[in-house]
Amino acid sequence: MEHVSVLKEEVYEYLSLEDGDIVVDGTLGLGGHAAGMLELVGEKGELIGFDLDEENLQEAKKRLSRHKNTIFIQDNFRYLKTRVEEALGKDAKVDAILLDLGLSSPHVDEADRGFSFKNEGPLDMRFSKSQELTAYDVINGYSEEKMADIFYQYGEEVQSRKLARKIVERRRVTKFETTVELADFISDSMPVRYGKKGKGKRSKVSKNHPATKVFQALRIEVNDELNALKEALQGSIDILSKGGRLVIISYHSLEDRIVKHFFKELARTCVCPQEQLQCTCRGEALVEILTKKPVGPMDKELGDNPRARSAKLRAMKKLFT
Repeated sequence: MEHVSVLKEEVYEYLSLEDGDIVVDGTLGLGGHAAGMLELVGEKGELIGFDLDEENLQEAKKRLSRHKNTIFIQDNFRYLKTRVEEALGKDAKVDAILLDLGLSSPHVDEADRGFSFKNEGPLDMRFSKSQELTAYDVINGYSEEKMADIFYQYGEEVQSRKLARKIVERRRVTKFETTVELADFISDSMPVRYGKKGKGKRSKVSKNHPATKVFQALRIEVNDELNALKEALQGSIDILSKGGRLVIISYHSLEDRIVKHFFKELARTCVCPQEQLQCTCRGEALVEILTKKPVGPMDKELGDNPRARSAKLRAMKKLFT
């Protein structure tokens, strides 16, 4: 499937880029959003693009090759502040930052990356092949308790204990090797609430495949995604200039919750401890939240790109440095 960037027009609207701006794309992917941003900042502007995936970065370089005002960085966006300062100089500031937290199309469509159970592939799920931990290591090596915690915390899977126990029992006989093998095993292990036949009343059937939550949890664990996001958020705020904007697209509740709370904390006019009677902090909000509610895709975009259905965009503007 051809890669289609999500919420393009909304991204450009909330970034509010002008000629000569410096913009950071912390999740470059194949360069879909970046191409439009480079047009907006013009030849006097500059784009710094991050991607941990070696193959994505090479493809993005090809697609953006006509633009000379680009800096490409192969690294996790958790190091955004450090790497931007290395590229532009210590205490450098930028005008806008985009973080699109979704998977790129190659991750989903290429079976050998191991992200999807729709096509059989190895239990991998690494954003970069230089990473050591894989989904195979988690499924076949983690303790039952640790695996259950991951399924529950990162996948919000209510059957986490049961699934972890069954997985450990099965791997004692033979290890899990492929995505489809694991997905089928999870599906066979699910209770009637997922639509499997059984005695008694039939519970509401989930719209998603029974393995969806577990695969999300594995991907987050393998790539340490939530901790990386928290570090990226703080780094982004540190390097934004006054009036600079941060736009984030998330795709599941865990990511969106982190972004929402981070924005709300920075928008508070007082950050003193509750037990402190008199305010001694700055007494001003550091940011203005531009999206009272998350912005989702319009019906037309959903028709053209069903993968956009879970996308939620939040944006904020930094009020002072």
